[in-house]
This record gives sequence, C-alpha cells and structure tokens, in this order.
Amino acid sequence: MERAEVLKRVIGILTEAQDIRRATEAGRDEDGSPETAGVATQLLNEMLPSISVPADATPQEVAALVAEALGPALHTMVSGFSLAFTSLAMAHDEGRTDVSSIEVLQELALEVERGAYDEDA
Repeated sequence: MERAEVLKRVIGILTEAQDIRRATEAGRDEDGSPETAGVATQLLNEMLPSISVPADATPQEVAALVAEALGPALHTMVSGFSLAFTSLAMAHDEGRTDVSSIEVLQELALEVERGAYDEDA
C-alpha cells in the first residue's frame, strides 16, 4: 500500500473516531460497538504481510523474520498517525479557533491528494 493511501486511511480513521465520539456524547450510540476498531483492523489486515516461519526456527530467527516483515508497514502507519497528530497539534498551538479538527484533517487530506507527501516529493 502506498504512503499516500495509508495517510488517507489514517485521516479516515481519525475522522470516523471523531464522528463516533460526537454520536456517543450526544447519546446516539446505537449498539456501543466502536466502528473505528473495524476500520483500523481493516487497515492492519491490508498492510501487514503474512509471515512464514520455518518449523525449526529459533526464537531469535522468528524475531528477525517478524521485524523484517512488519517493520516497513508499521513505520508507514506510525508516520501517518504522527503526521496527522502534528497537523492537529500545530493548529492547536497556533491558537487556531477558525478551524475545527475535522477541517484540519480535511486540509491534510487535500495536501495528500495533491501529492505533498509522496515518497519522491
């Protein structure tokens, strides 16, 4: 999965989380199940590779295989959440009261769509 796609999915997860929180606070939580967990799980399922481990592998070999397989995907996801957090934090630190957090995330999504965070940019 490309970095831009991961960033868009992260923004979607954070946006849905806000919607769920608002609905819960307003007493509109239908069944109490966190939909964001489903979206996050879907992202993990799509990004994390399957890992084949030889039956005779030592614990150290298993650890190395897991780290090698999961490292790049986890790095990309953490980077996406870090970028979104930083964008929200900067708006907060600047005292921006003219935009909501949803609007900050929407602007970030537009920047991603324009290619501002492409790997070769």
